Amino acid sequence: MLHPIRRIAISTGGGDAPGLNAVIRSVVFAAEKRGWECFGIREGFNGILRPDRYPVDGITRLTMAQVDHIGHLGGTILGTTNHGNPLKFATTMPDGSVTETDRSGEIHAALKAMEIDALVCIGGDGTLTIANVLHQQGMRVVGIPKTIDNDLDKTFTTFGFDTAVAFATECTDRLHSTAGSHQRIMVVEVMGRYAGWIALHTGISANAHAILIPEIPYDIEKLTAHLSARDRAGHHYSIVIVAEGANPLGGERVLHEKGGAGYVERLGGIGENLAQELQRKTGKEARAVVLGHLLRGGSPSAFDRVSAMRFGAAAVRALDEGHSGIMVALAYPDVNYVALEEVAGRMKSVPLNGDIVQTARDLNICLGD
Repeated sequence: MLHPIRRIAISTGGGDAPGLNAVIRSVVFAAEKRGWECFGIREGFNGILRPDRYPVDGITRLTMAQVDHIGHLGGTILGTTNHGNPLKFATTMPDGSVTETDRSGEIHAALKAMEIDALVCIGGDGTLTIANVLHQQGMRVVGIPKTIDNDLDKTFTTFGFDTAVAFATECTDRLHSTAGSHQRIMVVEVMGRYAGWIALHTGISANAHAILIPEIPYDIEKLTAHLSARDRAGHHYSIVIVAEGANPLGGERVLHEKGGAGYVERLGGIGENLAQELQRKTGKEARAVVLGHLLRGGSPSAFDRVSAMRFGAAAVRALDEGHSGIMVALAYPDVNYVALEEVAGRMKSVPLNGDIVQTARDLNICLGD
């Protein structure tokens, strides 16, 4: 039988997203309501694994008074990282070589030494994979889905996505006027990694004329023909939204930086490449705008704040009910529980036969195919 919970820890890992602080606030409030103490792990799990960075407060006490004012703030007060995977922790040796070590056992031991009874892990597929391993090692763990990319399986949406799309839409709205004034093609590169959710939702809401997503390799000739046809019809400018992970038919994705030990590959550069190619093929001036990390920053939207606080409260309820090894997921109208092993390492792609893709096609938006 599980022993009663007295202390829990919170970890925020991976890329930052609007709503992380709202989750932290919600977890602390719901936990203290039950008489539990809360602690926050700095910078993913680096607060434990990197004593050189955090010699004193790698795991810090969190109280209602400390988090009461943070719900509307972007980022995370705990810090985060996508370079500190404890399952493959990278260490540079004296000879310059890099080795990867599984240090997950150290996390379990450190939390046990502090008499932490359970862990709330907030993150994307990588963080939830770590959470699942810790659960398998005997730690009581509940995961909370976080990513602006909306690419986590088994949940309707993730907090941060709505805020990212809203900001990308606002930026694209502004580009319509300058593109029209100069009769240009404007290529807007957005985040999303290997899923096209941000690009697709932004493109539809911002009245884009073409949307390129990773799920549909694009044919540059078909894209060029679509934009040229608009020009001949008297529409002398075009807006193209391209996901950072989009790739040409028969070609490869554009990488800003290849992955290596302890690091994931960084996508980026497709926007500029595409703009140059469209300018050559159409004869029209084309410019690229990269929204990049602007989509991660800023205050969360009302929808993301509510989603984040629902997730945080649900995670504490799940622990109180005796659950472990689960992720809280949004399944309207409720929040439900999904086994971590069903979501760890899995990605939710845009369904090609789904309503959102069909909507784009019905609006005469070119998807590159």
